[in-house]
Amino acid sequence: MCGRFTRKENLQHLADLLGLKAIPPLSPRYNIAPSQLVACIRTNPESLERECVELKWGLVPSWAKDPSIGNKLINARAETVAEKPSFRKAFKNQRCLVLADGFYEWKREGKTKQPYYIRFKDHRLFAFAGLWERWEKQDPALDTCALITTGPNALMEPIHDRMPVILSEQSYASWLNPGLNNTVYLSGLLEPYKDEEMEVFPVSQIVSNPKNDRPECVLPI
Repeated sequence: MCGRFTRKENLQHLADLLGLKAIPPLSPRYNIAPSQLVACIRTNPESLERECVELKWGLVPSWAKDPSIGNKLINARAETVAEKPSFRKAFKNQRCLVLADGFYEWKREGKTKQPYYIRFKDHRLFAFAGLWERWEKQDPALDTCALITTGPNALMEPIHDRMPVILSEQSYASWLNPGLNNTVYLSGLLEPYKDEEMEVFPVSQIVSNPKNDRPECVLPI
């Protein structure tokens, strides 16, 4: 599972890499939680151009009767995303990149759960594999997203048995191509990211409260 992450770094590198025409004004975030808006890159279904948009975290399928289902659909499992009714349509042709530069996970240590922060050693911005949906039973329509998780790499294994899928830059174009719907190929992209480029360290318990969204959340203890 992935339930918290950060996005502090400048988006310009990915904007240049993906040919984005514009980037919305985004403030640094240190403790992004479900139900909040997250910065994503997707292919616009009308113009077919790539765009950076903010989507609500917690996927609401187009067929859902009530948007509250999104509270339960913050993550999709890589092993079942192609078959699960809640995710299979989006997995085929409504995929997105969820922008981040680190994420949190909790490990039980004695009577408490210790939060850890995981990032790349060079602190660079990266992208989680995401899915997005549009729920049109309200005006304006509600656009939402979910992250895909997979098994842990060697760095994450002592902390948790899941981690979010971090896509390589080489796979971005394929992931954002709505015409590519080969689920076998797409599923092959959902692997744990190689651990040698990443680092992990314990952080303060203040991150456990989503109201705390400040630089102290990511400081090592």
